[in-house]
Amino acid sequence: MLTIISLILTFIFSSFLEYWLHRLMHIWPWFGNQFTSHYKHHQSQTANLLGDFKDYGMVAVIFCPIFLISPAAAIGSILGGLSFAAFASYSHHLQHQTPTRYIMMKVPVHYLHHNYSCRYNFGLSVDWWDRAFGTYRPMEWSLSREQATKNG
Repeated sequence: MLTIISLILTFIFSSFLEYWLHRLMHIWPWFGNQFTSHYKHHQSQTANLLGDFKDYGMVAVIFCPIFLISPAAAIGSILGGLSFAAFASYSHHLQHQTPTRYIMMKVPVHYLHHNYSCRYNFGLSVDWWDRAFGTYRPMEWSLSREQATKNG
């Protein structure tokens, strides 16, 4: 039971970390450009699923010291971190490549973040934290609008 609780809490905490790290990359240019390659990511039109998993999966490493407290909690935490890494990687990839298929949110906010406003909608796979911290901006979005924009 402790393993399952740890998995769920770590998944939620990982989404919190992802939100704040992404937001910091935009607040502090040196963090987004020098410390990470995030600005290069915004210039690129492609997302790499395995590369994203590697980046998000590194977060699971921070949960390893929990083994000193409880092996069951540590296993759940590492699995929660890796589960979030897989979910976030897939979400990120899908929102870049085929945003209309992303059904976790009514509007694929990360896609909008890239294409319309980098000052809002920092959540990658969930928009909970944007809503909680006031950075969620609803935007009108539809498949027909995107097709019209891309077709000129």
